[in-house]
Amino acid sequence: MSDTSSLGKVLVVAGSDSGGGAGIQADIKAIMAQGAYATTAISALTAQNTLGVQDISPVPPAFVVSQMTSILSDIGADMMKTGMLATREVIEAVAEARDKLAPKLPMLVDPVMVATSGDKLLQDEAMDALQSLLVNHALLVTPNLPEASLLTRRDVDSIDDMKRAADTLMEAGAHAALIKGGHGNDRVVTDLLALQSGMHVFEHERLATTNTHGTGCTLASALSGQIAKAMVADAPRDSDGRPDDATLRQATETALDYVHQAIKSAPDIGGGNGPLGH
Repeated sequence: MSDTSSLGKVLVVAGSDSGGGAGIQADIKAIMAQGAYATTAISALTAQNTLGVQDISPVPPAFVVSQMTSILSDIGADMMKTGMLATREVIEAVAEARDKLAPKLPMLVDPVMVATSGDKLLQDEAMDALQSLLVNHALLVTPNLPEASLLTRRDVDSIDDMKRAADTLMEAGAHAALIKGGHGNDRVVTDLLALQSGMHVFEHERLATTNTHGTGCTLASALSGQIAKAMVADAPRDSDGRPDDATLRQATETALDYVHQAIKSAPDIGGGNGPLGH
């Protein structure tokens, strides 16, 4: 039998993508590709393909909590990652369950609000709950440019805007912030990681492709997998038991490189924004 004692485990609380390119399906693929183990609590069901989101059915909050309870009472987790949560009621239930069941569990919050196709994935009235209950308590929050703009209530376009947005999110309570620049128009994609010790900029060539469905979910989950592996490998931690800045920086660099290669190797599936080559 193989030794699983060093296998980092990630509990993902997110929505399902019937097209397999984003959401829970992408999360599982990306986490397993890092050599970590993925468990799930599905927060919403979507009828979705490469052309867009045709329908959304939120999962009852109590059942989301039941899924979390099942995982945390048996398998456990080294990281928790949240994605599409859809409603205020689900967000409140997830936050309460995490505080009750695993209050010290490091949490990566991917504030999923809009799909690649432009379809809304978060109710307007749920924004404040997402921010106050999850974003402000995250080890790491990973908004793209439009999400960073909504969270900080200011335009986020330039690198200076990204720095200000990261500062705002960390001042509100997030331990670290990764502002993703994929929604920009420059030839080079610039991502900014803000840590307690300073900021780091990562640059990748912008690839000419429409196969970008699920890039945000994939990056957040790959990053969660890398952090979970570091946690069980006894990587250096800060005084509060969180992975140190060097660990977060290395995990981010590895996850960004993985997503870049996954876009390069994307299969040509569907008539719209296709999935990555996870």
